[in-house]
Amino acid sequence: MELAVLILLGSGLFLGWSLGANDAANVFGTAVGTRMVHFGTAAVVCSIFVILGAVISGAGASQTLGKLGSIDAIHGAFMAALAAAVTVYGMTRWGLPVSTSQAIVGAIVGWNLFSDSVTDTQALVKILLTWVACPVLAGAIAVPVFKLVAWMVSKARLHLLRLDAYTRLALIGVGAFGAYSLGANNIANVMGVFVPVSPFTDFRLAQHLTLTSTQQLFLLGGLAIAVGVFTYSKRVMLTVGTELMPMSPIAAWVVVFAHSIVLFVFASQGLEHALAQAGLPTLPLVPVSSSQAVIGAAIGLGLLRGGRTVRWGVFVQIGVAWLATPFLSAAICFVGLFFMQNVFDQVVHRLVFYEVTPRVAVRLAENGVPEAAYSDLLGRTYSSSGALVRAMSEGASLTGAQRRAAVDLAMRHSLEIDPDKLDAYDFSRFGAARRRALERLSGVRFQYAWELAEALAAQAPEWRRLPAIPRNRLYNKRLDGDLDYLLRIFETHGP
Repeated sequence: MELAVLILLGSGLFLGWSLGANDAANVFGTAVGTRMVHFGTAAVVCSIFVILGAVISGAGASQTLGKLGSIDAIHGAFMAALAAAVTVYGMTRWGLPVSTSQAIVGAIVGWNLFSDSVTDTQALVKILLTWVACPVLAGAIAVPVFKLVAWMVSKARLHLLRLDAYTRLALIGVGAFGAYSLGANNIANVMGVFVPVSPFTDFRLAQHLTLTSTQQLFLLGGLAIAVGVFTYSKRVMLTVGTELMPMSPIAAWVVVFAHSIVLFVFASQGLEHALAQAGLPTLPLVPVSSSQAVIGAAIGLGLLRGGRTVRWGVFVQIGVAWLATPFLSAAICFVGLFFMQNVFDQVVHRLVFYEVTPRVAVRLAENGVPEAAYSDLLGRTYSSSGALVRAMSEGASLTGAQRRAAVDLAMRHSLEIDPDKLDAYDFSRFGAARRRALERLSGVRFQYAWELAEALAAQAPEWRRLPAIPRNRLYNKRLDGDLDYLLRIFETHGP
């Protein structure tokens, strides 16, 4: 990998360091603050499990960030990650446990505004709702769990020394689970913006073990988080562990447990698969705020005691920081992109064209887009998704889903199924039938991503989408991910 690329990835590593410095407090802050776990022990356990969570389970939440805005140039991804990192670092300097999720979402929206790209309002609303649901859910979990644990401890009648030993082990155990959940959920915040422009290729470690380009990014991000844990997290740990409200060791365990459950359910592809197979609604896989989760759990326990033990002044300071974080990050990203493009002459977003051809018009009609929105646009070309949507909106009012469909269908690509790339990349994850269908398209060119999807579906039924019912949701989601993977490989121009 070139040195210049590593330098550009440095902003993501800085953001990972900031996350480790800030969000490690949410995993072990209560344990360290109550002096039940030594900081060094907490740092080692947190570092190991956050890396495992990032590499093994980090892919799910990153897909939602990709829907919010797909940054298509590595210099743009650099600035988005840098803006989020600077914001989180500043809040960390003030001892405030803010959300890296809010910071990176703000930065992506800032990139969308600068590049005149459409922000997927459906994905944005989904993320915003989780910001509200996250602390509420954590508090709702913490209260009954605390009552249950307190009842079990009272019934066990343990000696104080034994209870102390068990509590320390429980805090380390739940901290390990919390660190794994943190890595799985929040690594998308650190390296998610680099996934579409990843400089890595899949790397085969053994016959049946391949480290994908995304996993390599997440491994780097996980290592950066670990460095942040060791070098700068102690100050914020004390804020969470002692300054918000006094906590007993058992309450500290409950807070981290509730926080870990919330992060895990919003990152677990296994849980999503189980719910989908049962025909039940699935939870969105989004990078939620670990800070909001742990503070929501702490406030829940405080309210259980009547709210008298909560230091509401500290809570208000944290709340103001939460509100300010996405706006500050968006502003920093927008200004930084302006300077990088106009002062340093770097490409921060790729020039992409959108054209409504007769074939695109047919697909728009199939997706429920009103004919009045595009009938006068046939043959016209637009240089940004924002310009396309504004032109279509003059003819008819569009829903968020219709805008997203219009952008996806009209986006021009230069795709070629290159025989050399077919040999160079590992497509074994597709299965034999899908791989053969791809090989039969060797040398074929496409102008739109959906043309490639149609061609593959015509070659093999395994590439066809299933009816849009809850049971098929996960299958279609994975199919979309596979098509995006092919799109990144076979585009004939670089980022």
